Parts: sequence; structure tokens; C-alpha cells
Amino acid sequence: MKKSFRIIFMGTPEFAVPILERLCSDGHQVVCSITQPDKERGRGKMVTYSPIKEKSIELGLEVYQPERIKRKEAIEFIRSLNPDLLVTCAYGQILPENLLEIPGKGCINVHASLLPKYRGAAPIQRCILNGDEKTGITTMMTDAGMDTGDILLKSEIAIPYEMTAGELHDRLKMLGADVLSETLDMLAEGKLKGTPQNDADASHAPMLKKEESIINWLDDSFSIHNKVRAFDPWPGCFTKYNEKRMRITKSTFSRDISSEAPGTLIYTGRNGLLVACGSGILTILGVQFENGRRMDISDCWHNFTAGEAFGKGK
Repeated sequence: MKKSFRIIFMGTPEFAVPILERLCSDGHQVVCSITQPDKERGRGKMVTYSPIKEKSIELGLEVYQPERIKRKEAIEFIRSLNPDLLVTCAYGQILPENLLEIPGKGCINVHASLLPKYRGAAPIQRCILNGDEKTGITTMMTDAGMDTGDILLKSEIAIPYEMTAGELHDRLKMLGADVLSETLDMLAEGKLKGTPQNDADASHAPMLKKEESIINWLDDSFSIHNKVRAFDPWPGCFTKYNEKRMRITKSTFSRDISSEAPGTLIYTGRNGLLVACGSGILTILGVQFENGRRMDISDCWHNFTAGEAFGKGK
């Protein structure tokens, strides 16, 4: 009979939902689900639950939402549940050492990169932004640092040049559930061993900022294309055309040479808008103007004129 663990799960966004579901379907006893407090959103200040809270309610799990996980009352509550194991994924707060010491089997985190690369909050977007050809999932033993604990298991996938951050997110969230399931099976069998990370190989993945979403046409076409897909679905990638802010929603690139100034629209047609960059040419395949819908260039190419220039999309 497969061994199960008494687990507290800690997570917040949609990415963590398949992992929580797998813990339950694998037969583990999830005694509590800990997630970030509810938030008010929009002009009407509607209170919204995190995706993990919504799923936990659906699964009939107890939900705990401390403002600060470091506070004494939060630590004592977790201690009172007597867990074998903490499992975390994108929870959103650093766990203190006195919390990590509570479960007898420790704390296992699911991270969306091949550690030690891309420690931090935005590993999915940063690896695409950098033009990486592969990424994956790492399970690790959580310590007091930022994604610095011993590596347990890794699973790698390729990143096609057209894949967006949203698409990669959806691939990795399912892979994360698989890798965690295998990790816990190995733990139950006594076969799980941690490997220390090599800090010399580490890189960091800070949260995205809206100001990063503005296109600089002096950049090379490959970098701009990577920005378009890395910032989809959020925060988007922006330029200006005829003084109107425009989002580029889909693109491709070439390393062809153009004599035109960066940002110049050198060709317009049903198959795309060709724009000169600092190096190479970007082909715009989809756009969205403010308060408008996403459009394929095949539906709106006639609204653009060759020879005109794109500007900064503030």
C-alpha cells in the first residue's frame, strides 16, 4: 500500500492548483491549506479569493490565511496540526526557520525553473525574456533563503521560440504536479536524496515591472520578440503608432539586415508588419489598441502605412 503523509499545503496562484489537487488524488492527508489573505479588486472593491482558496473550499479542506506567516500565532497554529511535511508552491511569503523546523520530514517546494537558475518570483517570464531553449520544474528542500535549498528532483522541457509565458505556465503547472508526486513517492520509499545547489551557477528572476513592457526599437529583433511572448498575458508589450498606444500580441523575428531606422515600418501586408530593429527585423502578427480587442494583422494590415515609425509605448 502506498504510504501517505500528513501535509500542510502552502500556495496562492493558479499555478499551484494542480499540485494541491495531485496531493489529494494521491491519497495524502492535506490537513490544511494556507494561502494569502483575500484581496479587494476593481472599482467596486469586490473581495476575491486566491485560486488555492477556491480549490481548497471545493475539496473540503480547512483554509488558513495569516497576514504574516512569521507571527507567533501562525507558527503555533501550524505546530498544532502536527504535520509530517509542508509542501509549498508560489505561496508568496518567506518561511522563517522556526516554521521549517516543525514538520518531521521538512518542507518541500515546487519551483518553476531548473534551479539554481532563476531563483525568485518570475522564473517563467525571465527564461523566455532571455531566449532560453529549455526550462523545467525543480523540487527542493526549503531553507531560509530564496529558493536556495537542496535540489531533490528536476524535469526538463523545451521552450519553442513561439511559446508565450502563459502557454509555458500551463505546461509547467501540470509538470509540477507530476514531479512532486514522484518526489513524495521517493520520500516514502526512503530513496530521496538532496543535492546542494551551486551558488556560482545561480541567477535571479525578479518580479516583472510595467515599465519593462515598453519596446525599445534599438534592441535586436530576437530580444523584442522574446519580450512580446514573455509579457503575454501580463503586463503586455507596448509601442505607439500614430500617437496611439498599441500592444503587440504576437510576433516573429528574423536576423535580416535593414537600412531603415529602428522602429520604421518597412512593409505591411496580410502576413505581417515588418519593422526595422537595432539589429534584425520584427514581424508583427497580432496587435491590440487601447480599449480594443486583439486582432490578427491579416484583419487590420490595411490600417498601417509603410515608411511610418513606431514610438515608445508609454
